[in-house]
Amino acid sequence: MAPAAVTLAADASRLSSADTGFMLICSALVMLMTPGLAFFYGGMVRVKSTLNMLMMSFISLGIVTLLWVFYGFALAFGTDRGSFVGWTSAFAGFSGIDRLQLWDGTTIPVFAFAVFQLMFAVITPALISGALADRVKFTAWSVFLVLWVTIVYFPVAHWVWGEGGWAHDLGVIDFAGGTAVHINAGAAALGVILVIGKRVGFQKDPMRPHSLPLVMLGAGLLWFGWFGFNAGSWLGNDDGVSALMFVNTQIATGAAMLAWLAWERFRHGAFTTLGAASGAVAGLVAITPSGGAVSPLGAIAVGAVAGVLCSMAVGLKYRLGYDDSLDVVGVHMVGGVVGSLLIGFLADGKGQSAAKGLFYGGGPGQLGKQCAGVFAVLAYSLIASAVLAFLLDRTIGMRVTQDTEISGVDRAQHAETAYDFSGAGGGVIAGAAQAPAVARTRRVDA
Repeated sequence: MAPAAVTLAADASRLSSADTGFMLICSALVMLMTPGLAFFYGGMVRVKSTLNMLMMSFISLGIVTLLWVFYGFALAFGTDRGSFVGWTSAFAGFSGIDRLQLWDGTTIPVFAFAVFQLMFAVITPALISGALADRVKFTAWSVFLVLWVTIVYFPVAHWVWGEGGWAHDLGVIDFAGGTAVHINAGAAALGVILVIGKRVGFQKDPMRPHSLPLVMLGAGLLWFGWFGFNAGSWLGNDDGVSALMFVNTQIATGAAMLAWLAWERFRHGAFTTLGAASGAVAGLVAITPSGGAVSPLGAIAVGAVAGVLCSMAVGLKYRLGYDDSLDVVGVHMVGGVVGSLLIGFLADGKGQSAAKGLFYGGGPGQLGKQCAGVFAVLAYSLIASAVLAFLLDRTIGMRVTQDTEISGVDRAQHAETAYDFSGAGGGVIAGAAQAPAVARTRRVDA
């Protein structure tokens, strides 16, 4: 995706209403994914943490939107500065962008491109929140979100998608965010949880999802929105690549869901709804970087491999002792790694580029490029995120008190409960200022 935009009077005639409309619809679909993620995560936690989980996703829509306008778009997609970050002063505050100004090399306005990429910037840090369920202060999370998108997401987006970014120029293929979104968020989640520690009762209490229907609703919204996420990333639909990506997204997701369920049945003797939802998301994650480079049969392979490996990876947190509350590491980081590396094997040279993988006679070159992109993003995000979490934990504190964690962060942090079991009222606690005290004395069963 080119970072420069050129304004010429003659360019107005090149603006495509079809491509522009397509991109605006895709942007709206990607926006829907963040509330979908909130439902997905919100159903997976215990009752006492439901609202906090919803809010940790939802707040990103406000914070990241403003940061993107102020400086994020300029850093991610501005003129390259040393292959690490970009900057174009006209993009800061959107102050120098004309409504008819076209994104370089496309038939869509800069505004259409900017708002599409904004929705990626919004959902990426929201993904991290699932690993931190039940135990993080909402204020600390909000500050972390500001710092993380500034120091990690905006530069990494430039590496991968910005003209002049080192991964972009190296030839790393990432159609819609396997590295910049999913590996980035998954590695960040791992870095933070290694700093802040485990939940009270981890590996002792069941900590089961309180609403599997809510999980399934969230997964369905994610699946639906993901068509905009993936197909829209080609920035138009006049050469068939967007259609290929759309088809491969559906195919890989179905294959991953079935593969996860089959593995689950083999290992645990049951087909669970949580497994179906998680498997679908794993397939969506894995096809995100690879869907424009592989055939439909290749998409089946990507989905099947991701479904099994992500299911296996989820169990590692119990063996290794890190508390990834909602499996962000196992699904997003591992799924992103799987999908990105499989390009080096399964790229057939008939989609977004002529690059071929090992199974199509392309040699090891593309696999080497994919490895460079994957492990650089993983290492940078993990280390930078751990450092940010450490600094915040030592200053304002990242975790709620143990009493608050036991009684529930919803009451203490938001002065509300997700469900009003009395049958009257809206769930707001009377005397909100005394909510922390209430949380310590009145425990909500999960």
